[in-house]
Amino acid sequence: MKKILCLLPELAGLAWSIALVLSVSALLVSPLSAQIGRRFPSEKKIVIDPITGVPLTFLTSTQGTGDSKIYQTHHQWTSDGKWVIFRSSRAGSGQAMAVNEETGDIVQVSESGFQGMLCIAEHSMTLYFLRSQALPGAAVEAPFPPPPAAAAGRGDGPANTRGGRGGRGGGGVGGRGGPRGPAQVIAVDLAKLFADSAAGRLKAASEYEHVRGTLPTEMGAPGDMALDPTENFAYIRVGSVEAAKHLPPDAKIEKSFGPRGMGAGPTGLVSMNLRTGETKFILAVPFQIGHVQTNPWNPGEIVFCWETGGKAPQRTWTVMSDGTGLRPLYPEAPYEWVTHEAVISRDEVVIALLAFSGEGVWDGAGTAEHPTGVGIVNLRTREMRIVGQVPVGDPGRSDWHVNGSSDGRWAVCDDFRYRLWLIDRHSGEMAIIADLGQKTTAQDHTHPTFNADSTKIEIQTAMLSEDNRSLNICVVPVPRSWLARTYDNPKIGP
Repeated sequence: MKKILCLLPELAGLAWSIALVLSVSALLVSPLSAQIGRRFPSEKKIVIDPITGVPLTFLTSTQGTGDSKIYQTHHQWTSDGKWVIFRSSRAGSGQAMAVNEETGDIVQVSESGFQGMLCIAEHSMTLYFLRSQALPGAAVEAPFPPPPAAAAGRGDGPANTRGGRGGRGGGGVGGRGGPRGPAQVIAVDLAKLFADSAAGRLKAASEYEHVRGTLPTEMGAPGDMALDPTENFAYIRVGSVEAAKHLPPDAKIEKSFGPRGMGAGPTGLVSMNLRTGETKFILAVPFQIGHVQTNPWNPGEIVFCWETGGKAPQRTWTVMSDGTGLRPLYPEAPYEWVTHEAVISRDEVVIALLAFSGEGVWDGAGTAEHPTGVGIVNLRTREMRIVGQVPVGDPGRSDWHVNGSSDGRWAVCDDFRYRLWLIDRHSGEMAIIADLGQKTTAQDHTHPTFNADSTKIEIQTAMLSEDNRSLNICVVPVPRSWLARTYDNPKIGP
């Protein structure tokens, strides 16, 4: 017993040494496990929707990896149309990922997390995002050549910002709460990264991630960012301190609206020159800005919303990047519940007019006493047309999250049962193309987005999840019978 007692201090020291070695080993392994360019095996599988018979391509299919798509106000596919960018926690902390739609290969495309929106360039293989802490060794670089001339039509499908759930809020740094320090705009060279990853010759993150400019801490940039189609500018939401400097002294500052403690102002928008890092203030408004997006066909045109987490007094807004032309996009009535706006063509924005119960704290808005459905607003003529409605008496009750194809043929929405509906804008036909198991307890909504050639729709769904919550990335095709349709008047929309 005495010998054992004598050995206890040595055993304790040995245990401490082992713990130290393990800790050091963890530190050494951790950066490698989170390395940009790290590859993950394909999870791709085709699942036939049991109700509609439509083949669903799941690009991710495991559970608990924290997958979620970019919000439907932004592009989802890279400019070459081969890779879908999404968010995931499969590399530990939240990172940006890319999945090859053909092979299913998954590649990590950020290393130290990101904040807020992922912005995919339309004409170059570049990914942009905000990060609230500086990258070691990164610095603002000399101007680089402009991207190739814009091709005709849309580059990618349109995109989110929901923080911890991986929805709109983004990866390992930040979310809705704002930055911890200066916010850097990071550009990722995807072409170089994909090539090096495939060849197994990965380099340091600084070889792929480059700082294009820095916003000072006092601007309070939360990560809500959009990319101009020229790829020369980013437009970024800034906080109340900066915005207040630019408001008239007699401006009425809006308070929170509704039960979620959101909507209070002021907030503002700034532009950043992605070649020089220079920032310019665009505008300040007395309410909370959200869903900042651009028109992929019309440089300098911005669409945003009054973000309350629900019904807003005036949801949708538009402005030019020089601060001119500020106006409501769709002037809504107090009884209308307008939400989930997305630019879908050169002249059009799709909106959802919800058919809700009208009960509770949203001022009775969204009842079916007034027109509801999937609405499309023309930015030039200001005309709004309702192109589809969930049928009366259907258990899905209402459209919810909406999008449209850039060729003007289709609109899409989900409903309160998380099913996916396709609308033929020429005939007015509306049909469910994916039931998706009606997983209404999913961690987030489906947020449908069309691809560039208007033939398929990306969603996020819990259809395969045993916990009925965790999400996977899925692509739903427009049915061949719909794609084969011809029309006497094929020109609708753009």
